[in-house]
Amino acid sequence: MATSPNLTMPAPSDPRPLDFDQVEDLLKLKKAAQKITSILDLDQLVDKVVNDIARSFGCLDSDIYLHDRERGDLALVCAHGCTGCEVHGPGHSLKIGKGMVGYVASTGQMHYAPDVRKDPWYIGCEESTLSEVAIPLHVEGQLVGVFTASHTIEDAFSPCQLRLLQALCSDVAVAVHNARRFQEEQRLREQMTRETREARAIQQALLPRACPGIPGFAVSGLSIPVGAVGGDWYDFIPMDKGRWGLVLADVSGKGTAAALLMSATRAMLRSLVDVACTPGEVLVKLNRLLVEDFPAGRFVTMVYGVLDPAKRTLTFANAGHLRPLLMTASSAEFLDVERGIPLGLGPGDFSEAEVTLPVGSRLVFYSDGITEAENQADEEYGRERLREHLLRTDATAESLLDDVRSFAGGSGLRDDASVILVKG
Repeated sequence: MATSPNLTMPAPSDPRPLDFDQVEDLLKLKKAAQKITSILDLDQLVDKVVNDIARSFGCLDSDIYLHDRERGDLALVCAHGCTGCEVHGPGHSLKIGKGMVGYVASTGQMHYAPDVRKDPWYIGCEESTLSEVAIPLHVEGQLVGVFTASHTIEDAFSPCQLRLLQALCSDVAVAVHNARRFQEEQRLREQMTRETREARAIQQALLPRACPGIPGFAVSGLSIPVGAVGGDWYDFIPMDKGRWGLVLADVSGKGTAAALLMSATRAMLRSLVDVACTPGEVLVKLNRLLVEDFPAGRFVTMVYGVLDPAKRTLTFANAGHLRPLLMTASSAEFLDVERGIPLGLGPGDFSEAEVTLPVGSRLVFYSDGITEAENQADEEYGRERLREHLLRTDATAESLLDDVRSFAGGSGLRDDASVILVKG
């Protein structure tokens, strides 16, 4: 942080010494200037600075110009008392090197014109101006802007006043620098928030809008990202002869990167699903594409099945995902296949399994955000609680995720949680 000049140094000889009351007023102004470093609203900050200083010094005019690094000039951000500046308004710019403001910006040194009529750098604005001072605002050697103050009296600023103004400008520079950084960070946060909302809306649009109407079955799904967007995804894909493709996948990682890879995986899978491909064949082709396109270290676990309501069967393949749970009147079984590595890691093949779904059965695909959810005692929700919840006659995808969130309590979900529930 910039430091102020030493105010205890002997003042140059001054034929107009300050009286005690003036010194008290100026020292109060110095203390007030130190407090402005807590003001993070740039407009409020510069307005307070120019108005307070103008009132305290009896100035005709005081202005602040800020350095625009991208354009390489100085923009007026606040003016007090100058009708010419008020006409131009905030945003009026000056080239570095032009006029007193530009000269001070280029040299980095204060410039005082006790008689502006004789000063080579002064550019007239107010006819009644007779003296003016311009002081650079620096932080850690970097130009922040320039402060100016003018007066209707010739040689109106004493050496003591000039030195005090320089000290004030050290605090002003720091305050402006902090306010601009805060303003930029706030702008970036708002932009990220807006982009995140848009990304979430797009991702939600990729999920099924409604549950499919399948004769003899009630199928539902739900996905809750742990952040604004996530890497879980489920889908219901209509096929020929009344069949439906059911898929639930989990892209490694979280957040926007996982969401982008999920979107790409969804598009690839949908392009591969057709009547000529079995679930195992679909995953083989999808894996080849992901091995070529996915960044190193990224992968997808997925369970993909084809539900045939006419035969009441589900044929599925599993790419390293959690095993589906099938519950019937007589058993509860976590279904397995012989082979199936996560997609995108390397070449592999994927075996299939076919199961019958009797009337009254329940089949669930789920992500690890459900079974690995932890409570405050570091206990996992686990497969047994999953099974117990699905024993309830009123169990739904929504009730399952509500139960998981209730179990996690104050710990909250730590991973995306998704589920597809098929009731036969």
